[in-house]
Amino acid sequence: MIPALETLNLVKRFGGFVATNDVSLSITQGARHALIGPNGAGKTTLINLLTGVLAPNGGQVLLGGEDITALPAHARVGRGLSRTFQINQLFGDFTPLDSMMLAIGERKGHGRIAWRPLSADREVADEAAALLERFRLADVMATATTLLPYGKQRLLEIALAIATRPKVLLLDEPAAGVPEEERHEVLGIVRELPADVTVVLIEHDMDLVFSFADRISVLVAGALFAEGTVGEISKDAQVKAIYLGEDA
Repeated sequence: MIPALETLNLVKRFGGFVATNDVSLSITQGARHALIGPNGAGKTTLINLLTGVLAPNGGQVLLGGEDITALPAHARVGRGLSRTFQINQLFGDFTPLDSMMLAIGERKGHGRIAWRPLSADREVADEAAALLERFRLADVMATATTLLPYGKQRLLEIALAIATRPKVLLLDEPAAGVPEEERHEVLGIVRELPADVTVVLIEHDMDLVFSFADRISVLVAGALFAEGTVGEISKDAQVKAIYLGEDA
């Protein structure tokens, strides 16, 4: 089977600093794949390379077997690769309903029809309402996003990514900064993501990683250090020593 997402010898340098060092990853279709590593390991740089935010100095990125290395970020979204960010990238003055209708409308190509208000499209409105219900945002759909609890903002960002109907979804620390009393809702949504969407999760919360992932890749100093199942990684003495801070 063709991998859902693949990198071949991916390299990124910032001057003399090598942030991504010859990384080759293969993520199977429908996988729940976690990417872990200590701070400064190059995880977010790798996500930025995958999504087109950064251009590599060497290597390739393949989506469903197609070389997308030279494509800009918006073109990768159009081909089915979406992401969330460590820090929310939302329109604070928009309501969740506004944001969702905009995302769905753009996916359908309505964003290029300036004279047609999205609110007039019943199909868009119905899909937006259904997604907000699914992501437990129906009760705040008319509230300005900037006024939402942080956990709800995280849920909205994940919902917006799903609205693009991705084949592969990259989640960059979805639980980061979320207060403890809101985390269970965010983590529940992450675990309930559609089975047909391949999910790559960057996360420091090992409880979430071990309960979510079926395979884990460990980055250290920009290079792929270890890879395996949850059981294999959790028992790896070198991973414990380097990442978990335990004696090997």
